[in-house]
Amino acid sequence: MTTPSSKPRFARILGTGSYLPPKRLSNADLAAQLARDGIETSNEWIVERTGIHARHFADDGVAASDLALPAARAALESAGVAADEIDLIIVATSTPDMVFPSTAALLQHKLGVAGCAAFDVQAVCSGFVYALTVADSMIKTGAASKALVIGAEVFSRILDFKDRTTCVLFGDGAGAVVLGASEEPGILASELHADGRHAGILCVPGTVAGGQVLGDPLLKMDGQAVFKLAVGVLEKVARSVLEKAGRSEADIDWLIPHQANIRIMQGTAKKLKMPLDKLIVTVDEHGNTSAASIPLALDVAVRSGKVKRGDTVMLEGVGGGFTWGAVLLDF
Repeated sequence: MTTPSSKPRFARILGTGSYLPPKRLSNADLAAQLARDGIETSNEWIVERTGIHARHFADDGVAASDLALPAARAALESAGVAADEIDLIIVATSTPDMVFPSTAALLQHKLGVAGCAAFDVQAVCSGFVYALTVADSMIKTGAASKALVIGAEVFSRILDFKDRTTCVLFGDGAGAVVLGASEEPGILASELHADGRHAGILCVPGTVAGGQVLGDPLLKMDGQAVFKLAVGVLEKVARSVLEKAGRSEADIDWLIPHQANIRIMQGTAKKLKMPLDKLIVTVDEHGNTSAASIPLALDVAVRSGKVKRGDTVMLEGVGGGFTWGAVLLDF
C-alpha cells in the first residue's frame, strides 16, 4: 500500500502482453465442424457479416487463468516489472475458472506471488475498460502503485454451436497491461455506463444452484439490437471522454474498440471522423474475445510498431448488461 502524495498522481501503461491458445480455426475449419452437425455456414457468409477470418479455441482443461498467465508474464517483461512488485491484480472475465475464488486470485498464485489485492470484474465485453478504470482510480488515490490488469476469456465454453449467428463470432484469448504510478499523465479520462433494461439482447441466462445448472448456460444474442445500440453509445461515450480530457477527435492517433464486428468498429470510426487506417483491427484473426479483445489488440498494435510512446489512444467497448465505456490515454 502506498501513501498519497501532494504531487499529481496518474496511471501510465508501462507494458503490454497477450496470448492466444494454439488451436486456430479458420472459417473453413469451423464450417466443416458445424456441417457435421447439420449447421450450414461458409467463409464468405462469416466474412461478409463480421470481418472474421479465424479464431482461437482453448483445449479442454485450459481455463481463463491459464490464458491470462502468459499474457501477464509478457506484460510484466515488457514493463520491466517483477511479479512481486505488483500490488493490484484485476482480471476482467465473464468466463471465470470457477464460481469462486476469483480468476485473479488463481492467477496471482500461478504468478508465484501473494498478499496484494486480486479480484475479478464482470462487464462482459466492456470488462477491460471497466477494470482499467478501477485500477486507474486506485493508483490515482494511492491505494496501489503498480497494477496488473487483464482481460481473459474462454468463450468457446459458452457457445451454442447449433446457432450459427453467434458461434462464428467468438474466440478465446487474453490481453494484459501493467499500470504504474506517474507524475506524467497517462490515462487522461474514462467513463463507464450500464443499462440493465437491455440485459436480454446479449446474455447467458443460466446459473448454478443445488448442484445443477438452472436456465440456459449458452450465449444468446439479438445481433441487430446489439449493433444498433452499440454504434450509438460508443460514439456518445467517446465524445464525452474527449470533452473530459479537453481533447478533440483530431487528437486521437489510434482507435482501439472492442473487436466485436468490423461493421460496428468501422461505423464508430466514421462517426468520430477518423480515417479507417487509424482503426486497430484484430477481429479478423482473433474473432470476438470479449474482455480480452481490447488489451489483445493493444498489444498487437504496440508490438507491430503502430502504437508508439506519446500516441493518444481511445479504447472503448460494449458488452452484455448492457454495459459500455471508454478510456482515453497517452501511451
